[in-house]
Amino acid sequence: MCGIVGYIGFQQACDRILEGLRRLEYRGYDSAGLAVLDEQGAITVRKAAGRLGELAALVQAGLPECSIGIGHTRWATHGAPTDGNAHPHLGGQHGDFSVAVVHNGVIENYRVIKAHLVAEGYLFRSETDSEVIAHLIDSCLNRALASQATGTAEPMDAVRLAAVRTAIGQLRGTYGLLVLFRDQPDLLVAARLGSPLVVGVGVGEYFIASDASPLAGHTDRIVYLADHEVAAITRHSLRVIDRDAGSVEPAVLPLDLLAVDVGLGSYPHFMLKEIHEQPETIAAAMRGRLSHQDATAVFGGLNLTPPQLQRVNRIILTGCGTSWHAALVGEYLIEEFARLPVEVEYASELRYRNPPIDEGTLLFAITQSGETADTLAALREVKRKGHPTLAICNTVGSTIAKESDGGIYLHAGPEIGVASTKAFTSQCVVLALLALCFGRLRHMSYEKGLEFIAALEQLPELVAEALKSNATVQRIAQKYSHASTFLYLGRQYNFPVALEGALKLKEISYIHAEGYPAAEMKHGPIALVDASTPSVFLIPQGAVYEKVILNLEEIKARKGPVIAISSWGDQQVRELADDVIEIPKAPDFLQPIVAAIPLQLLAYHIAVLRGCDVDKPRNLAKSVTVE
Repeated sequence: MCGIVGYIGFQQACDRILEGLRRLEYRGYDSAGLAVLDEQGAITVRKAAGRLGELAALVQAGLPECSIGIGHTRWATHGAPTDGNAHPHLGGQHGDFSVAVVHNGVIENYRVIKAHLVAEGYLFRSETDSEVIAHLIDSCLNRALASQATGTAEPMDAVRLAAVRTAIGQLRGTYGLLVLFRDQPDLLVAARLGSPLVVGVGVGEYFIASDASPLAGHTDRIVYLADHEVAAITRHSLRVIDRDAGSVEPAVLPLDLLAVDVGLGSYPHFMLKEIHEQPETIAAAMRGRLSHQDATAVFGGLNLTPPQLQRVNRIILTGCGTSWHAALVGEYLIEEFARLPVEVEYASELRYRNPPIDEGTLLFAITQSGETADTLAALREVKRKGHPTLAICNTVGSTIAKESDGGIYLHAGPEIGVASTKAFTSQCVVLALLALCFGRLRHMSYEKGLEFIAALEQLPELVAEALKSNATVQRIAQKYSHASTFLYLGRQYNFPVALEGALKLKEISYIHAEGYPAAEMKHGPIALVDASTPSVFLIPQGAVYEKVILNLEEIKARKGPVIAISSWGDQQVRELADDVIEIPKAPDFLQPIVAAIPLQLLAYHIAVLRGCDVDKPRNLAKSVTVE
């Protein structure tokens, strides 16, 4: 894993590939490389550990004029981040390399395949699982060419396509592959299983990538490859073959993504840009989904009738990381307003558990990318058992969006920063809409439904007001940026936000942070409290306000510094806390969305002050397509 870019056409391939890889930097990576094919049929490879600038410097040193090539940014799963382990990998024997391969995913049986290839005389130069694919394709190609010498001749592109299909038939695991062949200057072969690949359709050119962002501004037409599909791509044709169905007609869809959507604009970092986009993205998540006439929320993609929804008697929410935190918010919302039992499951655990799931249970898989391997596996497992599965997803055409029985798109636009911000608040908004929908199907009155809608409609304005705390947050960040540990504490609706605030700080500033229910602090974490350990209290006025005040007093009694996220004008909190960040008053059930804003800003400003790479934090990837 992590980012794939390919180009075949009439333009300079290196330029297109480097530009595409830059747009994929947000996914997280530790090395990068590219391979191009010149008119003489020679493959030239450049790769380097570290940031993309290292690769760009190598490319500037000189590469042949080429109009076909492949590139990759790697997030290590096997082998350290070194030049040798970077992609592309070459396949061949005795220095005679016939193919170059870039790969996302994990090959689980690579050791067995590697042993067979070593016995055939192949020499391995890396520690990766991906290199076996390149040598395996070469081996399959050699066998195909030998068979052809004694049989009926086939076109060479068909022979190479068949070699790829034979090779991937031996792989166990996941892959998004792009293959470049020596002596075949008008062919790229792409294949996917569990790791996304998209093809941008141009005029006399095609763009291939692991997501749509590198295609923005170059084409407005896109093909999403499905699992078990292989694509043969030339300058003037795209042929897609399904493992079971044979040749299929690719569905060419519009790409509603502009170059400006994946640009920084006037912001220094994507994360800051996306934090400030939240008034708009929250409004987009609600747009067209609120019915004043029926005092409810309406969804076009659930693919379940009102009677079917009424028969739901239990909901499972599953996700990973930030999406799991949004699910916890959803649990509070749905149980309070719809009186439906909700279970929140880590997708990575659910996929291997065998929980009893009764008839009437509905699963929602929550994901920004729609490609998270653990979430996809959990969805497939529940679906395999015959239960309806729905997705809350931000990415059109993603695997989870396709494989679920229905779902709800966030409409948050591309999220480039690795640390999720606007996707989190949009997920919480969609879960609030679901609470309204299920509530109105059961016991919620018409008047209560209208009150709920009125509160939701105030959210964009409330979030815009919360963003005005930026200067205050920046000042507080300067005061605490050298701390080595933070505690984040909240109760009820604000407990999941405490978890999310701690995660944001960990992700981008590398400071240890823990989130807890505020009352649980005295059952262990209070042992960490001292004068150098700040506690961030989520304490807006609401149902548990007085209880959280008591917990705050317990920290102050032990000389722990307190940063409080409080409602505007709360004098009691001002007197108790060392530092206060004020947010506008909101109903309890919407406080997580408003309170998340200063926590995102706090993590951002601390990370900047510590000199961290905010958009590309170490060791992290945006779309985690491996287990």
